[in-house]
Amino acid sequence: MSATPARLSIGQALAQLREEFPDSDIKESKIRFLESEGLVEPERTASGYRKYSDDDMERLRYILRAQKEQYLPLRVIGEHLDAMDRGDWLPGMVGRTPDVTDSDGMPSADSFRAVAANPNVRVSRRELIKTAAITPETLAELESYGLIKARPGTEYFEAEAILVAQIAGELGKFGIEPRHLRSFKAAADREVGFVEQVVAPIKRSREEGADGRAAQAVADIAALSIRLHATLVRAALRGLR
Repeated sequence: MSATPARLSIGQALAQLREEFPDSDIKESKIRFLESEGLVEPERTASGYRKYSDDDMERLRYILRAQKEQYLPLRVIGEHLDAMDRGDWLPGMVGRTPDVTDSDGMPSADSFRAVAANPNVRVSRRELIKTAAITPETLAELESYGLIKARPGTEYFEAEAILVAQIAGELGKFGIEPRHLRSFKAAADREVGFVEQVVAPIKRSREEGADGRAAQAVADIAALSIRLHATLVRAALRGLR
């Protein structure tokens, strides 16, 4: 049985947001105001204390980014959040998918952070099939092999699922089926396990800014490991040309 995800108090939520948005003037009063506007609805303990889930924190991050980067009013932000809750595309996001490559076609830490910074692309099953130009059967196969998963507790898919589905669709043109991609999933899981081992001591540190350094290390190591993998594959393929 999996453990219930930890929920943050309003003070802990504020501290995390201040670390991620150092230029923001976010205060507890603003978080409470956003709740009063119906943009975030944290759980309440029996004593009335607010407890913020991962989803609540994602919503708060989206609100702060939308205000800072796009200067959107709360009314429009609320419409965006409602659309995401329904599993619809965000306005202006149709046809756009994330990528983790730079101009040289190789991943960098910055490109990893850019994707992580926008976790709010959420699509329904129908929209995923349409956008990735795959069949329902292909999506079912990708799910059966663990290559794509709906967001836990929901029926919608996030940004990475769109990209995986599109790539799988393109590979299908060469006769490569979802079952052939299991080795890619296994390799990815091994790389994630390696990164977790390296970053674990940083996350356990009680020093100030440990969470930020851990996030930086994850992005750096992930980019370097994938660049190494891609370079080794590219070098090995020269013999096939």
